[in-house]
Amino acid sequence: MTAVAETIPALFLMGPTASGKTGLALALHAEAAAGRLPWPAAEIISVDSAQVYRSMDIGTAKPEPAVLAAVPHALIDILDPAESYSAARFRDDALALVAAIRARGHLPVLVGGTSLYFRALEYGLSELPPADPELRAQLEAEAQLRGWPALHERLAALD
Repeated sequence: MTAVAETIPALFLMGPTASGKTGLALALHAEAAAGRLPWPAAEIISVDSAQVYRSMDIGTAKPEPAVLAAVPHALIDILDPAESYSAARFRDDALALVAAIRARGHLPVLVGGTSLYFRALEYGLSELPPADPELRAQLEAEAQLRGWPALHERLAALD
């Protein structure tokens, strides 16, 4: 990354659903395209834990398909609902996108309402061990035999 790219800020637009974040991001995109900002373009990255999933359009306030066709938003419709996505994976994806956008000399505009994701970007995350699918399968099998309340009791005794 060049020194110039490192001086390009990343803009966070965060707030609750229907507060006008997408409209503001689209206005910034238009202003950059018209040459009224110091960057030739503003590129939008979604910061929403539900919008990453394809076919989850109701209740997620995804931009309309026509808007997405005109102004692409990164990290929308990238996974099937059966796939998992975490704050750590979001952070990795978003940091890579921010670096690529800055390298093009453009302004990264991160837009959404998932405050955990914004927090992960700004402050990082604690190092944790990866998920253990074998242990998860064991616990789910035990829950099927003994019931979830029994597992909760066991956890309470250990905690």
